[in-house]
Amino acid sequence: MASFKTVMKSGHPPTLFAAFLYFDFCFAIWVLNGAMGPFITETYKLTPAQTGFMISLPILAGAIMRFPLGVLAQYIGRKNAAITEMSIIILAMAYGFFVVSSYSDVLAMGVLLGIAGASFGVALSLGSGWFPPEHKGLAMGIAGAGNSGTVLAVLFAPPLAQMYGWQAVYGFAGVVMLLPLVVMIVLAKEPPDLHGQSFKEHISCLFTKDGWAFSLIYVITFGGFIGLSNFLPTFFYEQFSVTKVEAGRLTMLAALMGSGIRIVGGYFADKLGGVAVLAVVLLASVAAFLGLTTNPSLALTTLLFMFCFAALGAGNGALFQLVPLRWPNNTAVAGSMIGEVGALGGAILPNVMGMSKQYTGHFATGFVIYAAFAAVVLGCLFLWQRSWVGSWVGPRGKALTSPDTGESRELRPATA
Repeated sequence: MASFKTVMKSGHPPTLFAAFLYFDFCFAIWVLNGAMGPFITETYKLTPAQTGFMISLPILAGAIMRFPLGVLAQYIGRKNAAITEMSIIILAMAYGFFVVSSYSDVLAMGVLLGIAGASFGVALSLGSGWFPPEHKGLAMGIAGAGNSGTVLAVLFAPPLAQMYGWQAVYGFAGVVMLLPLVVMIVLAKEPPDLHGQSFKEHISCLFTKDGWAFSLIYVITFGGFIGLSNFLPTFFYEQFSVTKVEAGRLTMLAALMGSGIRIVGGYFADKLGGVAVLAVVLLASVAAFLGLTTNPSLALTTLLFMFCFAALGAGNGALFQLVPLRWPNNTAVAGSMIGEVGALGGAILPNVMGMSKQYTGHFATGFVIYAAFAAVVLGCLFLWQRSWVGSWVGPRGKALTSPDTGESRELRPATA
């Protein structure tokens, strides 16, 4: 396996850094309402179901916006799309700071926060676009580690909300968003991997079985990550009666694991194969979700969430090692589509957890439902990979190599 230094020399590290920072800050803004969930719930005396819906709305909005941004990026360039998106986000934060004063305003703000959630496919495609196929897993893992923005949100938003009021946090977020915007303008270069295609060719991934298979896997890995990241502050606050700030810190421990391990997942997907890593990840997530149904102590619950987030984060990295191998010429669109469906899974999770609490008095039912879904997808993965290996990917999900040179090669995959 190539050294990290060799991998970096094979691409353009400044663009990768800019993509990471862009995704990191966008992710932090995307989950702001989740990080401030206990404050908003207390202000407007929300029911568990209302809280779940309020938390899920930015996830849902972000999911819907991902694909249009991915298509736009194919035409105006990923760097320009990122700059445009961040500029709009800054205006949205001004709305949150100056206008939000009711629960209806919070819901409207949730839609605006979704703009930040649309960054996913563009960030990963921009960051990995300069790197060869055999190193795209690691490059995408580094860019995708920007989901550590969750850590920034749950670490800083609750104390700032407690000191200055939660509406003021939107203002702080708008100001700090200037940093990744400037870095993107100065450091990033548009990758050379964009191929001239018709709109029909761009969206071809929407009409493939593999596209929907990837999306279902991502409902578990990323949907679980973003859904739990948003809901955990409320979960810890209500389940264990910790303070709002302590709930954010406990969430940070879990989210930090998921963010950091994403890079590891991409690395091992390059080395061992994305399919093999995903199989382990899905099995581990089933075990973690079932463990959480036993109503463990605060310490054990935190450890289980850390284990769960580590598995989900590795799965995110492994899946996006496979995306550019399956769709080498329209990775941004394919990534956005898969990310869109995966994020929809994250939007469902807070609602399921909120309704579970409201109608059964506990959260266990929600964990059981997600564990069962993960088990079904794991079974499907073993069936799907039979048609993948040898067609567009090597054994266990590694990049196909030339039999003569041993070097990685890209194939234009079939559209069926």
